Amino acid sequence: MAEAIALSGASIGAPEFRAVLRVLRSGRLALGPFARRFEQLVAGYVGVRHAVAVSSGTAGLHLLVRTLGLGPGDEVITTPFSFVASANCLLYEGVKPVFGDVDPDTLCLDPAVVERLVTPRSRAVLAVDVFGHPADWPGIARVARRHGLRLIEDSCEALGAGLARPDGPVRRCGAFGDAVVFAFYPNKQLTTGEGGIVVTDSARIADLCRSMANQGRRSGRGAWLEHVRLGYNYRLDELSAALGCAQMARAGRLLRRRQAVADAYSRRLAAIPGIRLPGPAPDAVVSWFVYVVRLAPELGRRQRDRVLAGLRARGIECSDYFRPIHLQPYYRRRFGFRRGDFPVAEAAGDRTIALPFHARLRARDIEAVAAALGEALRRL
Repeated sequence: MAEAIALSGASIGAPEFRAVLRVLRSGRLALGPFARRFEQLVAGYVGVRHAVAVSSGTAGLHLLVRTLGLGPGDEVITTPFSFVASANCLLYEGVKPVFGDVDPDTLCLDPAVVERLVTPRSRAVLAVDVFGHPADWPGIARVARRHGLRLIEDSCEALGAGLARPDGPVRRCGAFGDAVVFAFYPNKQLTTGEGGIVVTDSARIADLCRSMANQGRRSGRGAWLEHVRLGYNYRLDELSAALGCAQMARAGRLLRRRQAVADAYSRRLAAIPGIRLPGPAPDAVVSWFVYVVRLAPELGRRQRDRVLAGLRARGIECSDYFRPIHLQPYYRRRFGFRRGDFPVAEAAGDRTIALPFHARLRARDIEAVAAALGEALRRL
C-alpha cells in the first residue's frame, strides 16, 4: 500500500526545537517572558495595541463574551457554518446564538442577513473567517455600528488574512471589531500545539481578559492570592509560547508555502469536472487554513461520502468540513433546529471535501490526491 497522505501537519524545525529547549533549560514553564514576547509579536503583526495569550481559541472566545458583558437574555448573531466553538462560547454564558445563513461564495456570514436578524435583544455579532477567507468585515461592521452592536472577530482560522485596499496596505483580520481571536492548534497556519490569543486595541478588554485567564487575579505585585473576579485557568504555558515565537519569526515563509500548495492544487484540479474550487473574493487576501473543494450542485451528500470513501481507500486522509452547527445533535435537541433552516450552509456542508493540506505537502502528494479525486468522481 502506498504511503498515507496526512490531512494536516505542523511545520516544525530547528528554530522551534531551540526555543522549546531554551524554556526547559530556564526552568520557568509558566508566566514567563516567552508568553509576553508571543503577545507582542502577534499584536505587532496584526497592527493593534494589545494581545493576551490563552490556552485555546475557544478560551479566547469565551473570555470575550464575558468581557463584553453578554449574558442571559442577550442574543448574538452568528454563523451556522463554522466549528462548533464559535457558538458554544455563547452558550457558556447563557447567550442565545441567532444563526444567519452565509454567502454562497465565501461561506462567511452575510451582512444583509445580519441586518434582517437584529432584534431589541441583539447585543453583538460574532462572525467567522471561514477556512481562512476573510468575512465581509466592513459590511458587517456597518450593520453593527448602525444598531449599536459589539463585534467579535473569530479569526481562529485566519491569521494573516485580510482585505486589500486600493490606497494602502492590506487591512488584516483583527482590525475591524472590538477584538479578535486567533487559534494555534496543530492544523492551523502557525501552531503552539494548543493555544490561542485575544488581540484588541482596547486596554480594558485586554486587562479583563488577562485577569480572567489567570484565575481572576488582580494585576500587579503581591496580587497572586487576590482574586477580584471570577476567573479561569486559561493561561498559555511557556513551552507553547516559545513554539509560537519561533513560528511567528517565520510566519511569512509558512504562509507563502501554504499559498503555493493551494495554487498547485488549483492548477491541478482545474480540469476535473464536478467540483468547485475555493477562490478568494476580489478584495480578499486568504490565509490558507484548509483546502476545501465542493461538489457540483447536482451532486449531494451521498455522492460526497462516496468520494471520501474512495480517497480513504487510496490512503488519502480527507474529511467533510464543516457540518453546520445547527444540525449538530446537541443544537437540534436544545433549539429544535431542522434541516432546511439555513439552506446555503447546509448545501455547503453536504458537498465539502477537505483535501490533505499543509506546508510540507509535496508535488507528488498533490498529484496523487488529484488523480484519486478524479477517479472517485468518475466512478460516480
